[in-house]
Amino acid sequence: MIKNIIWLMSFALFSCHNVKSTSNNEDTFTTASGKQVKIECYRHASLGIIYDGHVIQIDPVTDKEHGIVFDNKGKADAILITHDHYDHFDKTAIAQLSTDKTEIILNSDSQKELGKGIALKNGQTHTLDCGIKIEAVPAYNTTPEHLKFHPKGRDNGYILNIENLRIYIAADTEVIPEMKNIKNIDIAFMPCNQPYTMTPTQLIEAAKIIHPKVLFPYHFSETNLNGIPAKMKELGIETRIREME
Repeated sequence: MIKNIIWLMSFALFSCHNVKSTSNNEDTFTTASGKQVKIECYRHASLGIIYDGHVIQIDPVTDKEHGIVFDNKGKADAILITHDHYDHFDKTAIAQLSTDKTEIILNSDSQKELGKGIALKNGQTHTLDCGIKIEAVPAYNTTPEHLKFHPKGRDNGYILNIENLRIYIAADTEVIPEMKNIKNIDIAFMPCNQPYTMTPTQLIEAAKIIHPKVLFPYHFSETNLNGIPAKMKELGIETRIREME
């Protein structure tokens, strides 16, 4: 009964998008043209998006302890890297997913470390060969004693525009003023683990600002998320918690 209620709520929320959960870590959305967008949640901050035969990998990082490897996955049309911390930037995984035609989108520090790719600064955009527009948006800490982790202007969050579907990958950030400019988000991946990103209270605050239709908390490590779904329900936001510790 509860599952049926949640499904009906999500259908009502998505006036232009049908949505269904296909497994614990895999979700499928349908665009206005009827094409499917499949999101595969791997672990922590690593996820894949498959659309119209195109594969986009975001912050792919090998985690053998939990069975997350990338040498057994198909090659990527594009790879998005938010920043060069070890839990977001893995040269081995990038090499395993890449061909000569793979577009690698990253921030400047990651480009220097990798030695290739298209570096975007906050506010810049790039349209992939497959037609998906990528917007680089700010991601940084605001708590004074945490500024050393993610300083302002260095890292990228990303918004993917897939037809009429807007997917926000927040990356490692706290609540920041620039979030008020992030609008019309259908799906949001937002982090929740102090001292590096947001507390549950901050996550709720950020969700109030951005108000996505569906929220995926991610990068949460051992953070207790038990109160998040109820708070999101009050805001009319569906919460999906996957194995993104």
